[in-house]
Amino acid sequence: MTQTTPTPVRRPASTRTIVIAAVVDVVLVLVFVLIGRSSHSEGFSLGGTLVTFWPFVVGLVVGWVATRAWRYPLRLVLPGIPIWLFTVAVGMFLRVLSGQGVEVSFVIVALIVLGVFLLGWRLIAGFVARRVAARNDTASRTAARNGWQ
Repeated sequence: MTQTTPTPVRRPASTRTIVIAAVVDVVLVLVFVLIGRSSHSEGFSLGGTLVTFWPFVVGLVVGWVATRAWRYPLRLVLPGIPIWLFTVAVGMFLRVLSGQGVEVSFVIVALIVLGVFLLGWRLIAGFVARRVAARNDTASRTAARNGWQ
């Protein structure tokens, strides 16, 4: 007889996880904007920062909605990669529509930096979550084996 292993059921993310993931995404997009503005000697001004920031935040929101990221916001492939690509593509499109500059080099830098930011933290979070789950699983098996449960 062949024995099949049941597929683990993924539970949707908690509200706390969703909020934290959304805040981390927004903060990292803001960090991208602030780094870019400072590297071009534009300095910090609230108005200038918001003008640069809003197209990318709209792209981020579009990515979250398109992928329904609130279900599993920490996953790398889906929703992570589409969120990253929507953030860049919609952000650049809105920059063009609003008369802001879009150079090829800027698109490349945005793809790289936002990719590292928006995918990097998900990669780290996934690694930590797997480690914690493995540790908890090991502790549960040990407790069961020793009759502690």
